[in-house]
Amino acid sequence: MAPPSLEFYQLRKYALQTGPQLALAQNYFEHALIPALNRMAMAPVGAFKLDIGPETPTYYLLIPATSVEMLVTLDTRLTEDAEFMKTSAAFWCAPASAPAFVRVESSLMSAFAGWAKIVAPKSDKRIFQLRTYESASYAGHVRKVQMFNEAEIGIFTRTGLTPVFFGDTLIGSGMPSLTYMLTFADVADLNAKWNVFVNDPAWKELSHRPQYADAEIVGNISNLYLSPLSCSQI
Repeated sequence: MAPPSLEFYQLRKYALQTGPQLALAQNYFEHALIPALNRMAMAPVGAFKLDIGPETPTYYLLIPATSVEMLVTLDTRLTEDAEFMKTSAAFWCAPASAPAFVRVESSLMSAFAGWAKIVAPKSDKRIFQLRTYESASYAGHVRKVQMFNEAEIGIFTRTGLTPVFFGDTLIGSGMPSLTYMLTFADVADLNAKWNVFVNDPAWKELSHRPQYADAEIVGNISNLYLSPLSCSQI
């Protein structure tokens, strides 16, 4: 059996100012950008608000695609969509005197072999944890990805953690790095499930293997808590 084809992801971070930008961005996502992405067969699209992290207000957009080309040519493709250009005008063409955002940063990622596609949660009540691991070397980064693919993802799912995606950063800041997302009912559920994972015998054995020592394969961890915007498809 052929292995599943891997997805690619663009993770967009919209730095915003409190005030009109928040509603303007949400309206843009819901009525212009996400419908246009769906017309290009990019789905499901995740739209999130940063709840706990160093920079608020910030929105995140997770865009899946079947090829890198679809993501790197995305803005050009959007301008060729008449419906998008009509519905996006307030955000897309916002004047410098009243900008729609402070700045947008994007990273390009490839799905892990061990989790080839986004899995969207079914629960209406949910929060998300977005975690980024930076490594001190490319060798360490490759070993961390290998650790996930060969064993850690399996321990995640067996102990009750619910992954949404895993992405190996191809272009972005803090490289070499990887990013993954988990979903939970609430913070209490998050803490309880992580507690089960860290005390699991298989995890303890795996994490104590010399080739997977944290000091060698993970140099820095970013840990953000997000909640879905009303327009999110994840």
